[in-house]
Amino acid sequence: MNRVAQFDVLVVGGGPAGMAAAATAGECGAGVGVVDDNFAPGGQIWRGESQTDGTESKMWADRLQAAKVELHSGTRIFHQPETGVLLGESSDDVCEFRYSKLIIATGARERFLPFPGWTLPNVMGAGGLQALVKSGLPISGKRVVVAGTGPLLLAVAAYLRQRGAEIPVICEQASRSRLASFAASLLGQPGKFAQALQLRSQLRNVPLATNSWVVEARGKERLEEVTLLRDGRPETVACGYLACGFHLAPNIELAVLLGCTVAGGCVQVDDRQQTSLAGVFCAGEPTGIGGVELAVAEGRIAGFASAGREVPKHLLGERTRSRRFARRLNAAFALRPELRGLPQPQTIVCRCEDVSFGALRPHENWRQAKLHTRCGMGPCQGRVCGPAAEFLFGWKLDSVRPPIFPVAFSTLAGASGAPEPLKLAGGRP
Repeated sequence: MNRVAQFDVLVVGGGPAGMAAAATAGECGAGVGVVDDNFAPGGQIWRGESQTDGTESKMWADRLQAAKVELHSGTRIFHQPETGVLLGESSDDVCEFRYSKLIIATGARERFLPFPGWTLPNVMGAGGLQALVKSGLPISGKRVVVAGTGPLLLAVAAYLRQRGAEIPVICEQASRSRLASFAASLLGQPGKFAQALQLRSQLRNVPLATNSWVVEARGKERLEEVTLLRDGRPETVACGYLACGFHLAPNIELAVLLGCTVAGGCVQVDDRQQTSLAGVFCAGEPTGIGGVELAVAEGRIAGFASAGREVPKHLLGERTRSRRFARRLNAAFALRPELRGLPQPQTIVCRCEDVSFGALRPHENWRQAKLHTRCGMGPCQGRVCGPAAEFLFGWKLDSVRPPIFPVAFSTLAGASGAPEPLKLAGGRP
């Protein structure tokens, strides 16, 4: 028997956008619930941040509590059996979430691009390695090459260095001129410029190589060295870990499952953060990668709108300014076409189903590749290989089917609204 929880406003995602949306709607008098797959609110960006007075995460956590927002942590939404109902699975049961208004704040994940050796042990996502270190992985004295693109690289490198890691080089695929232009644009935003200066101070004496990326990782049982292309010249660096990520990819699976309009890989919203579906709002990275300030502004706007309140004009101004910054950010760290030449024919693209680049190349689109190779049909459901294939081949990723996350068979069997079992010839299930 499923537990049932009913809310005026249900928020899916407990990162900055979700916390801001939930607290705002709750302060407006709505009955609000938050569903998040982490065991505490904060998302990836505030994971493990000190919950002391003065931090932004602590402030929003206090506002959630004061607004009597009901938290359902450690729970993943996996299905919509009917309009206004979502099913979520936790470690011990299934909950049926009923709502009048919905706010999707599902955040983003790292984008990975395949290259020879990227499946070796100790080759990790930059954010993934940081999360492991926050959870207790010892990194002191380890050599860690940080590579890919985006401001996350500097933040991760600084964090790892503070924990005792040796960072021989940070490889950024963007050109020096693009980075210089982006840095100059921060002069009009003193807060962000100060953050950038602080990161560079924490990383003094660590080389930042622009026009550079990893072309191969090697090792017998685990990573031992990487070959870099630094400004067109190959260089081999010994290391124990490679923290690699090519910016972020929005988590839009739930929005697609519900039928929200998506364009350019992002959920489309109006001025009040409402999607193409009445009563369904979206905030944060699913509407476009833009950073914490934009996520919080969009979350607050969605919170006011979902509670039926007028949106304060200053929030609209904050969103406009943050969106301008987001456009500059994404332009500065746009992936260069040379990266499409990284994988060799034998390089694995879909790690779940062991599908190589050579096996995918003959196909014309994502659907055809899935039918012939099972690419994207493993446990991650295309969350890793999908964005990679989109970049490598220009494929448009098509429909999302439930469950959008792997769930237990008992969960599927007991889920209300679950389809009848498929019948084989002779009527046998």
